[in-house]
Amino acid sequence: MVNLKIDGKTVEIEQGATILAAAEKAGIRIPTLCFLKKVSPTGACRICVVEIEGVAKPMAACHTPAVDGMVVTTQSEKLYATRKQIIELLLVNHPLDCPVCDAGGECELQNITYEFNVTRQSFEAEDVSPGTIDGWPLIQQVPNRCVLCEKCVKVCHEVVGASALFTNDKGDKAFIDKHLDLCEYCGNCVQVCPTGTMISKTFKFRARPWELRKTATVCTLCSGQCETEVQTKGNEIFRVVAEDGCGSNDGNLCIGGFFSHGYVASDRRLTAPLLKQDGIHQQPVSWEEALSRVVEKGRAAGGAACAGLGSPRLTNEENYLFQKLFRAGLGSNNLDSEARFGFLRGMMTLRDQLGLGGASNRYDRIGSAAAVLVFGADVTAEAPLVDWQIERACRQGDGKLMLANMRRVKLARHANIFLQYKPGSETGLALALARLIVDKGLADEDFLNQYLADPAALEQLRTVDIDQAAAAAGVSRALLEEAADHIGGAESVAIIFGGDLLKGRQTEAATAALADLALVSGALHGDVGGLFPLDEKGNMQGVVDMGVAPELLPGQQDYATARLRFEKAWGVSLPNGGRDAAAILEGIEKGEIRFLYLAGVNPLVDFPESGRWRQALDKVDFLVVQDILASELTECADLVLPGVSFAEKSGTVTSHDGRLGYLQPALKPVGEARPDGQIFAELLALLGGAPLEAAALQAEIKDLCGLYEDVCFTGRGRRSCQKLPWQPQPKQLKVLPVSPAGPVEGLQLLAGTILFQFGSTTTYAPGPAEVAPAGYIEMNPQDGKACGVRDGGRAKLTTSTGSALGPVRFSDAVPQGLVFAPVHFADVNVQQAIPIDSCYVAVEISRP
Repeated sequence: MVNLKIDGKTVEIEQGATILAAAEKAGIRIPTLCFLKKVSPTGACRICVVEIEGVAKPMAACHTPAVDGMVVTTQSEKLYATRKQIIELLLVNHPLDCPVCDAGGECELQNITYEFNVTRQSFEAEDVSPGTIDGWPLIQQVPNRCVLCEKCVKVCHEVVGASALFTNDKGDKAFIDKHLDLCEYCGNCVQVCPTGTMISKTFKFRARPWELRKTATVCTLCSGQCETEVQTKGNEIFRVVAEDGCGSNDGNLCIGGFFSHGYVASDRRLTAPLLKQDGIHQQPVSWEEALSRVVEKGRAAGGAACAGLGSPRLTNEENYLFQKLFRAGLGSNNLDSEARFGFLRGMMTLRDQLGLGGASNRYDRIGSAAAVLVFGADVTAEAPLVDWQIERACRQGDGKLMLANMRRVKLARHANIFLQYKPGSETGLALALARLIVDKGLADEDFLNQYLADPAALEQLRTVDIDQAAAAAGVSRALLEEAADHIGGAESVAIIFGGDLLKGRQTEAATAALADLALVSGALHGDVGGLFPLDEKGNMQGVVDMGVAPELLPGQQDYATARLRFEKAWGVSLPNGGRDAAAILEGIEKGEIRFLYLAGVNPLVDFPESGRWRQALDKVDFLVVQDILASELTECADLVLPGVSFAEKSGTVTSHDGRLGYLQPALKPVGEARPDGQIFAELLALLGGAPLEAAALQAEIKDLCGLYEDVCFTGRGRRSCQKLPWQPQPKQLKVLPVSPAGPVEGLQLLAGTILFQFGSTTTYAPGPAEVAPAGYIEMNPQDGKACGVRDGGRAKLTTSTGSALGPVRFSDAVPQGLVFAPVHFADVNVQQAIPIDSCYVAVEISRP
């Protein structure tokens, strides 16, 4: 620690801290323009200059270290004059277009100009700035407004890790330019810009900041659930922003959070209940008639013939009411969600092996980890917030990054070791890493002896053939050895895995192998690092927590063992057995499921074997679709119920690391649309259930689930709460014996997510559509040539499940033997060709 005096106040602060940080600790404000706490200091604007006793010239407080015994003055006539002159120099060629500048009213340069009473211009110079850059998607750049603070460049490079922005040219000709192929269109450059240099095209000329009503809420597009502020005027969202220092996202957003809200105002919004009157044409009906029809048809079918599919787009309360509607109201346990196709399978394995119901620690504990392993996940696409934590650990910090993936994703640029494995080799690869750590004597022995139910079970890992696993994966043993050294030798380890592994053919075995690796590596030991499963869909954790699965009741409680408790609480007898999503599909095909309720989910695009679902839906006697946007699915429905978006409802959502985010309505529902929870509650009441107010509903959930007993409230005045980190119990954990399967052979089709879209909902938003408007098929140029297709042409994908057709993109990011297609787009609908039990499958490519 060092002691210094600032404006006569004695301050004690840690070694290496800056004068600016010391002043902040003492409650002394030093004006800044280029400073941003979450990036390294630039010292470009010099407005934060201070006087230091014994130093001849003023020094920039933002990057001058505090030294023991230093005496600092932050306010004097000389400093005031110096700062004023600096501002005048910044304004030499700055256009006086504040009335039409979108930053007007929230411009830091404007504010500081007023603060220092800069009312005239004493300097002049030739304006050599380039003209407005209007060719970038979503963002406009106005170079002559730029003060070259480089906040945008540093956020892009240090926080986001895209490194798309850079300073072009030198001296007074310098301006901020962009590598378009690296840009993630996250909008963070717009958010940190202190002037009107970086402008959101979707917001430009639409409103003044002081006109906008601000509502604190959370983004529900992915499991990161960033804290956001929805800004509205009238009954329309004009922009979504985030505040520095708030939430795990620390003011950062991705393209989803910043640019994807446009779907809320889509002209495809459903505004009234629609009923098929003649079996063909849908006509608007009253809510009373619509709800009574649901009850009538559900009762007529009987519980065994009713089925429902919930959604990660719904809140916790809504999913709770949905499962209660089916179990207590309709007498059916035939309910599930798309968690079935990956996340739930992995969670059940983690629950049995480790007692985990989600991630073992908070996302912000990744950012301090000494080693990070990302396995079977495109983190940038699945949960950008987690990507930023990895950047913090391994680029801003000294952590080592190991990436295991089938294709070259963004994090491969930063990885110390890239293990590019073949489809089907995930389990063996994870087990080989675990065995190497044990063989090298790097296992976390103290933790294992205390918490493993049977420490001797570790000997099972010694049966793993490392060379065989490496050969099957297509990676060198030397790389595996190096990765094991980094992971096993690190003081703290974060292991992150996602869709490619969780939705793969070996989900349970691969998850168990990663859990074994987490045990021996020390990832589960201590406050830093952890084990982190990911799923792209926003409230997938909440769907599982609320028991939208036939084998689970709310609180992830086993249906068979917890059933009596819920029967007593609800005053009903619960049904025996129950069908999961695959069994529901089979039941429809056999005529055994006659009533189907789809709540916020579209199996025609979002589910594997989507073509099979399309054929099956025609066989349902009565199909209820509750959604917010008209689609091919709503056209199939016998009854359409209009729900509302995240911006029109209240409730909670749960991230995989246990944060409860609170939605607050920023808009009134469109037309006659109703919050999904209100629809379920009214149906439940019509079926004889007791009506519940919001507070009583949350109390019931808390009492029956037991999930939220250990939450603590966090956030700066925002409504959020954090589940306390998981603590294993002595002799609780298991090492599961897992036998790796061999890798699959032949050309494989992999379906996955991309950064620019989230599910299929955002494909209706103009922002993302500008950079990712349609589906495509990505393949290695060598495979393309061998299959007789060309870059930019069209190709047909044919698998044992079905076929899909789309445009081709050649890319070296996809290795030979693998073909990738994003799952978001209805035009290609690659899910038609994907089997229900895996996200990759053998494929034949041909020209259409």
